[in-house]
Amino acid sequence: MTDSTPTSATESDDEAMRQFTAEAPALLNRVLNQIKEQSGRLRDLGMKSSDPAEVPGLFDLSALDPHAPGAFSLLNRPAEADAASATAEPEAPIAAAPPPPADEPAEPEEPEEPAKSLEELLAELDALVGLASVKEEIHRQSAILKLQAKRAEKGLKDTTITRHLVFVGNPGTGKTTVARLVGGIYRALGLLQHGQLVEVDRSELVAGYLGQTAIKTSEVVQKALGGVLFIDEAYSLSGDQYGEEAINTLVKEMEDHRAELVVIVAGYPRPMATFIDENPGLASRFRTTISFDDYSDEELAGILRSMAEQSDYDLSEATKAAFQTLLAAQVRDESFGNGRFVRNVFEAAIGRQAWRLRDVTDPTLEQLRELTPADIAPDLSPADVDPAEAVVAWPVAEADTDGSGVDAAVVDSASPESETVSETGPEAG
Repeated sequence: MTDSTPTSATESDDEAMRQFTAEAPALLNRVLNQIKEQSGRLRDLGMKSSDPAEVPGLFDLSALDPHAPGAFSLLNRPAEADAASATAEPEAPIAAAPPPPADEPAEPEEPEEPAKSLEELLAELDALVGLASVKEEIHRQSAILKLQAKRAEKGLKDTTITRHLVFVGNPGTGKTTVARLVGGIYRALGLLQHGQLVEVDRSELVAGYLGQTAIKTSEVVQKALGGVLFIDEAYSLSGDQYGEEAINTLVKEMEDHRAELVVIVAGYPRPMATFIDENPGLASRFRTTISFDDYSDEELAGILRSMAEQSDYDLSEATKAAFQTLLAAQVRDESFGNGRFVRNVFEAAIGRQAWRLRDVTDPTLEQLRELTPADIAPDLSPADVDPAEAVVAWPVAEADTDGSGVDAAVVDSASPESETVSETGPEAG
């Protein structure tokens, strides 16, 4: 007769299976709860769920090893405990994680100003004080490029004309202002998509290690695509391997993006001539040099007059004479600031006026508008100033067509704070 009683080993296995089946729901809930907890940690760390390996201890389920001692407490509990667990209510289901908060609506972007026409941009150029030779050359370049575009429309062969420019001149002669207008003119002619100006110098092109400079220069070029890249004091790139790397990268980018990029290099006349001559890759691409002459005393006086009138300040004849005397005392070498010098004098005069009226409780309109000789030139004595000098030094500006004496563009040509696209600081030209 065969013994039908199960062996001790078989009976033990069946019992373990029953107990595992009874505890499986609770075990699964524990696993799911831990996954939920670790997912929350991921969100707190700003990580994606595809990056679990980057979080130490994430999804560490070693404590749930079914082969570890005590993994299933039912194996070691008395039968009374089995009955209690059988009648226990199942754990509550895991609540779904709340949806992430909706992003706040973005603020509406300010509408862009309508692009200026070619005629408007050329009129703005003509309104600048002085710069007669610069205006003539820009008009000539515009005429050439405009005619080339018409030839292309008729199916005629396109003659490749270099659009890159060299601007040479002392500080404060309007180089950056004209570069900005060139970008707009080229856009109006259909040669550039946007016409923005990105102004940089050596520090924004050269990195601290070889190999990084090429990357840095390429990134700057990418920002300028569709517009004008203006490199001030470009000759500072010569003389070392880091600058040479920037030049070589720039030449390559100019070739790769010849239809999307205009580069203008600027600086003092003699160093710029040497810079172009020493770099054959640049000489073949920069064939047009535009010279920015220093302003005459008459033009500088016109700049100050326009700045004052556009800002609601009055200059008496004595004040104009004080400026003329101050101007005559300046050393007119390469360090002279030209329009920038006038801007500095004007802003300093505003500060002195405020200090002069600091104790006046209720200044009159006349006091608020008046700039005195002492505001303009505090170090001059009345005996140093001859009001007769102002008679011939303050002509009506050439762009003053309505007799008001106000030239709307003259302030921009002299200002060191003209706005650019990369937010690159004061005007260098």
